[in-house]
Amino acid sequence: MRSRDRMPVAGSGRDANTSGDGAQPEPQRTAVELAALLGFLAASALVAWLGSQATISNVTGWYATADKAPWSPPNWVFGPVWTVLYAAMAVAAWLVWRSRSPERGAALTVYGVQLALNLAWTPAFFGMYPMWGSAALWLALGIIIALALAVAATVLLFGPIRRAAGLLMLPYLSWVVFASSLNLWAAANN
Repeated sequence: MRSRDRMPVAGSGRDANTSGDGAQPEPQRTAVELAALLGFLAASALVAWLGSQATISNVTGWYATADKAPWSPPNWVFGPVWTVLYAAMAVAAWLVWRSRSPERGAALTVYGVQLALNLAWTPAFFGMYPMWGSAALWLALGIIIALALAVAATVLLFGPIRRAAGLLMLPYLSWVVFASSLNLWAAANN
């Protein structure tokens, strides 16, 4: 519909195709928001895929015979859990991004830091063990502790901006703390 063809919304003093705040027309805004959501999902998928490259060859290698914590779940659990967590993280970041809050820049920066730490942990834990032995597992423990702190900071920053975003990050924080306990056991016993 061309701008001269737009119908005014009765009694609103604005076009039917605008958001009401003088911003972009709704279809364009919706397209931008959808593209942003896809971007956040793609970033999570990229981190997951890159991490899987270090995991795939080692989960059936050294990790298969490693001394694992008694509470360690079976290997098949990790894939589905991480898939849900990465999707929830992406949606949480998108909710904060689209909020247009003045605090979103800081919140999304911390989100980026935790995503980078997430990416760093997998090669340190799985990929470096064959070369460095238990030193790699202790390095990975330091990374995952920093990751847990960064995720906690992300929750604290996301929550006031969009409550749903903070809540979506809580299962991830719980899983990272749980994974830290598995990492500690592996470092101390391998």
